[in-house]
Amino acid sequence: MKQSLRTPISLAVISLIGLWLLVASTGATTMIKTATDTDIFALPDIAINTTVSSAIAFALMVLVAAASFYFARKLNKKTPLWLILIYGFGLIYGILVWLFAGATMPISALLSGALALAVPLVFGSLAGVLSERVGIVNIAIDSQLLAGAFISALAATLSHNLYVGLIGAIIGGAIVSWVLATFAIKYVVDQIIVGVVLNVLIVGITNFFYSTLFADNVSLFNQPPRFDRILIPLLGQIPVIGPVLFNQTLIVYLMYLAVAGVWVALFKTRWGLRVRAVGEYPKAADTVGIKVFRTRYISVMIGGALAGLGGAFFTLGQVGAFGKEMTNGAGYIALAALIFGRWNPIYAAFAGLLFGFAQNLQYGLAIIGSPVPSEFLLMLPYALTAIAVAGLVGKVTGPAAAGKPYIKS
Repeated sequence: MKQSLRTPISLAVISLIGLWLLVASTGATTMIKTATDTDIFALPDIAINTTVSSAIAFALMVLVAAASFYFARKLNKKTPLWLILIYGFGLIYGILVWLFAGATMPISALLSGALALAVPLVFGSLAGVLSERVGIVNIAIDSQLLAGAFISALAATLSHNLYVGLIGAIIGGAIVSWVLATFAIKYVVDQIIVGVVLNVLIVGITNFFYSTLFADNVSLFNQPPRFDRILIPLLGQIPVIGPVLFNQTLIVYLMYLAVAGVWVALFKTRWGLRVRAVGEYPKAADTVGIKVFRTRYISVMIGGALAGLGGAFFTLGQVGAFGKEMTNGAGYIALAALIFGRWNPIYAAFAGLLFGFAQNLQYGLAIIGSPVPSEFLLMLPYALTAIAVAGLVGKVTGPAAAGKPYIKS
C-alpha cells in the first residue's frame, strides 16, 4: 500500500506562506529582547533582518516538504512528527519576525502571556482526553471551566483560603461532569446535546447568581485572594525559558503534574489500558470483566475535576474575581486542542500552548500597532483544528466508541 501524498502536498502548499513573507519583506530589522530581571546572566538583544529571516524560513519549509515527499514515495513511510515540528518552527519563526518588523519582540513576555492563556485550555483538553478516551464526547468542557471559576471565587472569598477555593473548583467541575456522565451513560441521552445543554445551563446559573448575589456584595462573595508566583531557584533564572516556566503560580505547576500524570495513567498503567479498551470496544472490554459503566463514570469525573482546576485559574490565578461568562469560550478552544493533539495528553497540552500563543500574540501586535487584524489570530486555533481534522498533516481519528452509548446486553 502506497503512502498518501496528502501531507507532503499540504506542506508544499503551506510553504507558499513563506514565499509570500519573503516577497512582502521590507528588509526592516526586528529586535528580539530576551533578558528579564530574574536571569542569572543577561543575553543580548538580537537584531534580525526580516528579509534574511523570511528566506531562512522559506528554505527550511521547502526542505522539509521535499523530505516529506521522499519519505512518502521512496521510503513509503509517514512524515515523522519531528520533521513536521521543524517545519512548524520555521513557519512560526518567519511569521513572528515579519510581524514585528521595525519593532521589539519581547520573547519572554510573549511566552509568559501565552502560558497564562493556555492554562485553562490545557486543563480543559485533559478533561476532554479522559472523557473521550473512555467513549464519552465532552462538549461540556466550557461549563466545567465556568463552574470551577465560579465556585473557586465563592469558596475562597467565604473561607479566605485559596486552597478551599481550589477544592471547591475541583468539586464543581466534577459535579458538572457527573451530570454529563449520568445522562450519557445511565439515560443514554445524546452526548452532544447533553454537553450543549450543560454549557447553556451553567452560563445561566452563574449569571443569575452573579447578578443577584455577587454584584451587590463583592467584598462578601466575590473578592478571593490570588496565588502569588513561586520562583523556583536556578530553574527560574535560566534565560528566556526560566521566567516562563518556573516563575509561576501553584496552579501552573499543578498543570505540569496533571499533564504528566494523565499521560502516565493512560499509557503506563492497567487502569489506563482499561480506559482505552472501553473507549475503543466496550463490548469486548465488558466480556473480559472490565466494568464499563464504572470506568466511564470515574474517567469523566476525573476529567471534570481537572477542568474545574483550570476554571480556578481564571479567578485565583489571573483576575482575582469572577465575571460573567469569563471563560469566553475557552472550553471550545480546549476541545479544538484535544482534537489537534490527537487525543494524547502531551500533544493536546502543546496544542493548548500553541493556541494560547496565538491569542496572546494579538495583544502584542496591538501594542506595536500592527496592521494585522486581531480576528485573524483569533480564528487561528479553529483553522488549525480544521486542518488537522481534514487530515492534511496526517490522519486524525478519535476513539472508536466515542459518542456511542453502550447498552449492556
